[in-house]
Amino acid sequence: MDHDYLDNLKRNHPTLKLLAADNVPLIISFLFRVYIQPNQRSASQSDLTTRLDDFLFQLHEIYGASKYPKTARQYLEDWSNGNSPFLRKYYTDISDEPEFDLTPATDKAIEWLQSLEERQFVGTESRLLTVFALLREIVSKTERDPQQRIAELEQQRDAIDGEIEQIRSGIFAAYDSTQVKERFLQVEETARRLLADFRQVEYNFRTLDRETRESIAISDMGKGELLDEIFNKQDVIWDNDQGKSFRAFWEFLMSNPRQMELANLLEKVYGLEEVQQLSPDLFLANIKYALLEAGEKVYKTNNQLVEQLRKFLDDQAYLENRRIMDLVKEVEKQAIEFKENPPAQRNFGEIEDIKPQVNLVMSRGLFLIPKISAVNSEQVTVGESSLDVDALFIQNYVDEQELRANIRRALQNRSQISLAQLVVQFPVRKGLAEVVSYLSMADKDTKALIDDTQTETISLNDASEAGRRIVLPKVIFVR
Repeated sequence: MDHDYLDNLKRNHPTLKLLAADNVPLIISFLFRVYIQPNQRSASQSDLTTRLDDFLFQLHEIYGASKYPKTARQYLEDWSNGNSPFLRKYYTDISDEPEFDLTPATDKAIEWLQSLEERQFVGTESRLLTVFALLREIVSKTERDPQQRIAELEQQRDAIDGEIEQIRSGIFAAYDSTQVKERFLQVEETARRLLADFRQVEYNFRTLDRETRESIAISDMGKGELLDEIFNKQDVIWDNDQGKSFRAFWEFLMSNPRQMELANLLEKVYGLEEVQQLSPDLFLANIKYALLEAGEKVYKTNNQLVEQLRKFLDDQAYLENRRIMDLVKEVEKQAIEFKENPPAQRNFGEIEDIKPQVNLVMSRGLFLIPKISAVNSEQVTVGESSLDVDALFIQNYVDEQELRANIRRALQNRSQISLAQLVVQFPVRKGLAEVVSYLSMADKDTKALIDDTQTETISLNDASEAGRRIVLPKVIFVR
């Protein structure tokens, strides 16, 4: 922390540039309202411009139009351009409209400014206990002596057994109101910092993607050497401490039992009277979805790198195939030239490092029996068909929308109905095809039930199939 380092930090670090900007109250207040407060990861340009226009209108009503004279679009361009932008402007694969997201430096600036706000109280007990718990976990998980590890676990078991006995005897130690509030605020603060860290992880992957594109654009190395260099860079990202920690976090979060446990814990915590006294927002209650969205953006950024490598391989394969075709055309051109002007010498060309394919004269067949095709030149007469082909031109169309309407009308006055009951109310008019359509709809409908253990008989009223009956598994449609 010497003078030169701090001076360079002040001039170049984007976080300090943001804090030193002339319109920093406008930037921080607007970005906090759009991104941090609702926990939104990105916003489209049209949405962001509209919201900034409304925000500027409110400020102009209070402070006058000269306070912030630029338009919303100009401010967004200023904040997203330059060497140290406050917003990241990018395009997605599903839209031509640009998206905006906070940079890690802007996120850090907002987080630091939030830490300056006066709190209800500063919790010290929970943080000290967290320090002790982490130290115990480090020592316990790094212990190599099996006997020592067993002794620690037995000590923990004795402590748990002792607490159980105290509870059975009526001695029940619970957190008081201050301890509950302190720990809840610490959990909320930790969760907010965790989400902020995701932007830094995503930024690191974007940096790798940008470096990969630059390497592909300017590199003269071969395909194998370039891919080896790119994959080494990717391995460095995934195999370093940050990459390993992120993968462990994602595997933990994607576990269905862990998600259910998290939901149950949050429901119980928000139900505590001490927590309700804090009037907390729903940030922590929706933390699972926020973490999933943030982690998904990190994986999408990594997938962009994989897609870039795929395009690079496709381009290389195209160039190699084109080179092969050029060589083939050159050989054909020389062959035509030699055809008109054959070389005087016997050895007019040599091929190195290629094994020639030799076709011996005796390996060829000496004679091929010609095929004689028998042609009947007699006049062709038109025969008479004994089949009725009119049935081929009869189209029997079954309208599934009409069948669904029949089901809805039948379920208006009852909760469920079987297919046999349905065709009594709405007789089958198009034969077996209509029954098959009912079966197909029941198979696709998650509310319908096909019971293979029971059967039912359905009569067909179609003119061509009148009097016929079919037996099929019992089908029940449910409202």
